[in-house]
Amino acid sequence: MDLVTLQNWLDNAAFAVLFVTMLMYWGGAAFPHPYLSMLGTTGMAIANLCIAALLGARWLEAGYFPLSNLYESLFFLAWGITTVHLVVEHTSRSRLVGAVTAPVAMAITAFAALSLPDQMQMAEPLVPALKSNWLMMHVSVMLLSYAALMVGALLAIAFLVVTRGQAIELRGSSIGTGGYRLRKAEAAPTTTLTRTTQTNTPAPTAVAASTSGNTAVLETIVTQHQTGAQPLSPQRLSLADTLDNLSYRTIGLGFPLLTIGIIAGAVWANEAWGSYWSWDPKETWALITWLVFAAYLHARITRGWQGRRPAMLAASGFVVVWVCYLGVNLLGKGLHSYGWFF
Repeated sequence: MDLVTLQNWLDNAAFAVLFVTMLMYWGGAAFPHPYLSMLGTTGMAIANLCIAALLGARWLEAGYFPLSNLYESLFFLAWGITTVHLVVEHTSRSRLVGAVTAPVAMAITAFAALSLPDQMQMAEPLVPALKSNWLMMHVSVMLLSYAALMVGALLAIAFLVVTRGQAIELRGSSIGTGGYRLRKAEAAPTTTLTRTTQTNTPAPTAVAASTSGNTAVLETIVTQHQTGAQPLSPQRLSLADTLDNLSYRTIGLGFPLLTIGIIAGAVWANEAWGSYWSWDPKETWALITWLVFAAYLHARITRGWQGRRPAMLAASGFVVVWVCYLGVNLLGKGLHSYGWFF
């Protein structure tokens, strides 16, 4: 089997495995079962290895790190998403992460393997501007940062879905070690949701606060009748707590990578074009992406924002990342457009 045939087999295999993996994670979310979760994790690991083998085969065939065209960068992005997923899932022990990451990874591989024309999938000689050791340093770090930021944004979107748009906010540190409170100004009395310290109580329980400072732990969530909103179950609140925490930590991983990637790109630009910054569309949107997630982290760490408001900011970052990565190449030409669409 030659390298070209192997690549064609691997990209289709990655798509098929991710499609089945997505079904496993969705099935596990709808009908919790340890075997479905285990199959989902196994499928994500197999897809990660298939994509890694595909990129390695292209590296051997072309003789350079495979990040020179859209096909290669899409698969590297999919590999980054599956890698970040495996890391997040392993550290959090939460199998629900795959319910949001597997569909995105599957869609990326499907677009790259099934939608791009054969000419765009072929490995071609590097243009002069890409013949630099900075190719691996800058582009790989940028794509890994995109992958981490996308996963973090997807978890923020999942948080908004789970909380059903209610004004849920964390109570405690910004990394999600506290419980929740449901902020409803017109509701009385005030009801806060906090974690108990007992080991036999895995989910948050409702706490009614009195003016004297004493609290009484209730068995169920206190219903706030005047708001007309259905209260969230302890299980849903526990899931929201997990998603919010994972989103914050994952974005905290992707943001330094994005910063390093932008700095490396500026150094490479000065070496190749004689200027650190030229306000190219890709550079401009990279800066916008950096500012969006910098604002998110600033709001979480400095301003103390927690819950729905920062989640909405992180969710908007998902769109910004895609515009930075792909949109500017569709909307206009620039110094970063070579080897992509134009």
